[in-house]
Amino acid sequence: MSTLSRPATAVIGAGHWGKNLARNFGSLNALAAICDPDPATAAREANKNNTEVKTFDDILDDDSIKAVAIAAPAEMHADLALKAFAAGKHVYVEKPLALTREDGERMIAAADETDRTLMVGHLLQYHPAFEALREAVAKGEIGALRYAYSHRLSLGKFRRAENALWSFAPHDVSMLLALFGSVPERVNGSGGGWVTDGVEDEFRIDMAFNGGGRAHIFASWLHPFKEHRLVVVGETGMIVFEDSNTDPAQKLRLYRHQITTSDGDPAPTKSDPEPMPYADHEPLRRECDHFLECVETGRTPRTDGREAMAVLDALLRAEGA
Repeated sequence: MSTLSRPATAVIGAGHWGKNLARNFGSLNALAAICDPDPATAAREANKNNTEVKTFDDILDDDSIKAVAIAAPAEMHADLALKAFAAGKHVYVEKPLALTREDGERMIAAADETDRTLMVGHLLQYHPAFEALREAVAKGEIGALRYAYSHRLSLGKFRRAENALWSFAPHDVSMLLALFGSVPERVNGSGGGWVTDGVEDEFRIDMAFNGGGRAHIFASWLHPFKEHRLVVVGETGMIVFEDSNTDPAQKLRLYRHQITTSDGDPAPTKSDPEPMPYADHEPLRRECDHFLECVETGRTPRTDGREAMAVLDALLRAEGA
């Protein structure tokens, strides 16, 4: 096995998403071990990434392993993270942080008590196009925010253990809270399910912010085509981040539309879309690198436990909890 130059990190769960974490931590020279309940999966991903297979208990007992990246089912996040903190490890955990406020608060408290990093995988916060969008909004390039909406739609993958809200919407809630810079005053949500009893295939969320800003999310895996689109409307312009667009030059566009009033009647003055520049980096690699940097320096992650707790609270409020 190669000598690591970054904080040694073990990936817990090497399935659908964990294998991507393993690849990226490996490319960052930080992957120390892989753990998965399926021995064949663990062995395959360890072989791909030139690392070894370890049990979770062995990882906790190994003082050379400084951090864990958890890609297990959400209902396991709190238990795994709390054990990792108790063993002195830094923790990266995939979204959502947890499924209950109590578990989320316990995870944050454990990170604080052990002085360890807690970071949550709200991936799109690390997408270079969203970073450029967020910076433009923060600089006032489209004036004060009026409203924003996000569509996260596709046909499948159908889940049976979680609905479209919990599977898709955490990313969108995280982005919208970052753009508005606050938690919503009001959250309403509803959804419907047809494929699996008791599991909503589509979910809609409305959020109202202090100052009059509004945000809307539509998430569904029962949709005829893929659409990942965030539209942000300000007083002097509008920006579209369309991650599902296969043309990189069209993923992020600025519209300098204006609303003018003549004889008391408002009318739009339209403009052609302007492509906005953004860096060409893989979002997941940026996210993993940010976690390692936070472990190395003690810096607070952009998507730390408290940011993730605000997202969790909005999701629970959308379900009426």
